[in-house]
Amino acid sequence: MFTSKQLREKWLNFYIERGHVNIGAVSLIGDGTTGVMFNVAGMQPLMPYLLGKKHPSGKTRLCNVQGCVRTVDIDSVGDATHFTFFEMMGNWSLGDYFKKEKTKWTFEFLTEVLGFDKEKICSTVFEGNDAVKKDTETAELLKSLGIKEENIFFLPKKDNWWELEGTVNTPCGPDNEWFYPREDGKDSSDFLTGNRYVEIGNDVYMQYKKKEGGKYEELEHKNVDTGFGLDRLLVFLNGLDDGYKTDLFDDAIKYLEKVSGLSYDNDEKARKAMRIIADHTRTATMLIGDANGITPSNTGAGYILRRLLRRAIRYCKNINIDAEKMCEVSKIFIEKVYDEAYPLLLQKESYILEEITKEIKKFEATLSTGMKEFDKCIVGIERKNQFMSQKDSSYVPETVISGKQAFRLYDTYGFPLELTSELAAEKGMTVDTEGFNEAFKAHQELSKAQAQVAKGGLTERNEITARYHTATHIMLAGLRKMFGDKTEQKGSNITEDRMRFDFNCDHKMTEEELKKLQDFVNDVIARNIPVEREEIPYNKAVETGAYGVFHATGDDQIVTVYTIGDVDRQICGGPHAKTTGELGKFEITKEESSSSGVRRIKAVLKF
Repeated sequence: MFTSKQLREKWLNFYIERGHVNIGAVSLIGDGTTGVMFNVAGMQPLMPYLLGKKHPSGKTRLCNVQGCVRTVDIDSVGDATHFTFFEMMGNWSLGDYFKKEKTKWTFEFLTEVLGFDKEKICSTVFEGNDAVKKDTETAELLKSLGIKEENIFFLPKKDNWWELEGTVNTPCGPDNEWFYPREDGKDSSDFLTGNRYVEIGNDVYMQYKKKEGGKYEELEHKNVDTGFGLDRLLVFLNGLDDGYKTDLFDDAIKYLEKVSGLSYDNDEKARKAMRIIADHTRTATMLIGDANGITPSNTGAGYILRRLLRRAIRYCKNINIDAEKMCEVSKIFIEKVYDEAYPLLLQKESYILEEITKEIKKFEATLSTGMKEFDKCIVGIERKNQFMSQKDSSYVPETVISGKQAFRLYDTYGFPLELTSELAAEKGMTVDTEGFNEAFKAHQELSKAQAQVAKGGLTERNEITARYHTATHIMLAGLRKMFGDKTEQKGSNITEDRMRFDFNCDHKMTEEELKKLQDFVNDVIARNIPVEREEIPYNKAVETGAYGVFHATGDDQIVTVYTIGDVDRQICGGPHAKTTGELGKFEITKEESSSSGVRRIKAVLKF
């Protein structure tokens, strides 16, 4: 069996041998610059460099295996092919090599490393249009490598062209997609019909600049962007038709079979439930254990995480297993599947499992309340029908739960839409899914807007919240002075009225410790120290004493460092006050437990 670890290693080694530097994976959580909550493609974090910015590594040949989260089709998870977390194997040329080298290397990787038969490889290229010429250059290179001419297909812009929609003066160009036939005998159709051929990967050639009026001009410095889906390729390499039978899920599925006493292969209902539990638990593990890890909430990315966990919890009940078994599934992914590729998961294992357990208990506690609310919806509809029927004999009884009601059940009580739909069907009713989707979309737009300003824990960015943010730096410096350099920020939330700060600590702080911390912060404020900002390479920042929760993709990556005299030096995205004197008077209002091994301080600034 071809394993995921083998495939990652082969990909990275292949391109490193050809002069590429492995830049590693970046956070799964969107940083607000790309307009999405999660990284949804391997090339997404590279976009600034593909658009012309110099990469922090100084290199022009890059490669990695990047984790991605895509949640637009959560409700499709449960079949054999959908996942919410997946990995993209990528490599890039930033103005370095182009089509000749890339076609050759992709061909070599497929045939010499993975063992694909060149006689069976198919490839698609751009057919050209009135604005851009036909990509005969790529086609000729493919033929020179040994791909049959009859296996090369010219397709239109919608199939073989990449560009950023709605932009001008941005790179774009044709792509070259690689396909290979299934060998299961289920479909003997040719390439252009049926489902016999599977897409293996894609090479994008950023050859042109998109101009006003739908015109294009050749770029002086051309880029290459390659994306190969690890999960999909792993299925294909092992001759499978079920994505949950690779080594990525094998142990998790076997564990679920064991604790449920049900068969994955022979029980369709159990199979769907096991897929959902395994996929959603995996994604939740990755999001909580990420370098910029999140926790379940009712807004933004945390809202999606909560939805995943609660859907998995519900399907645990469908196969009659305790939802806390999800923690064992999570441990399988942490300790067996991703221990090498994502070592941070091992470091955060106890924290991940605690957060999953907390959400399980929270959902189970609200589930019964949610059922009562659902019953109220039904009773309300039935009473209305009874009343209207008595007034008007021609009245047609209402049988639809409104989208607004369904979304309230979802948003407030964690009821997935499908749960409400299933319960409604038992009552002979349906749900206004269109209305639900409209309510959900409106909520998402609000969440995204909130996420843009929540970076750094701020609910909004202004002069007051900047002062509070600076206060968290000073307070953390004080905590590290009191409890040691292993003290780290575990969470932060700032409004114009107060700050909330979580940090690792093994005990409840005493009154004496709290007074000592408060006095430390106020002493720094009284000194009116300038807050200095600089941008320097990550390795230099660390060498000069800077610290912070930051995931660098390379030692030379440029980071922002804020220094407060001899008090504190942190890697941070800001914003900050100009001097500590702007902060007024610092007062701790409460100290409490946040979670196991994590304490929370609430404080205010009085100006």
